[in-house]
Amino acid sequence: MKNMDALIKQATAMQNNFAKVQKEMENHVVEASSGGGMVKVSITCKQEIKKLTIDPKIFEEKDIDMLQDLIMIAVNEAVRISREKMEESLGSVSGGINFSEILSSLGK
Repeated sequence: MKNMDALIKQATAMQNNFAKVQKEMENHVVEASSGGGMVKVSITCKQEIKKLTIDPKIFEEKDIDMLQDLIMIAVNEAVRISREKMEESLGSVSGGINFSEILSSLGK
């Protein structure tokens, strides 16, 4: 019975640590860019876009397809970085368990 109590305490502590890390990561901002910095995206590890910056020089090209591609590339890179940061932070709490499948299912 003592082993079960210890296991429950350990699981509760891990759950509390997960909640703490997830809360911290909600506000952690990462940045990515494309087009040599012409498009920059800042997002939280909760994957909410906080800032999108587009260099006005890009409009001189008048190429909307290129602008759309650069925005897509920057957003996708920012999402990738935020996921890696979240996995890294949760992995430190879980003793290295890989949460990539769990996190990807949460995003669906």
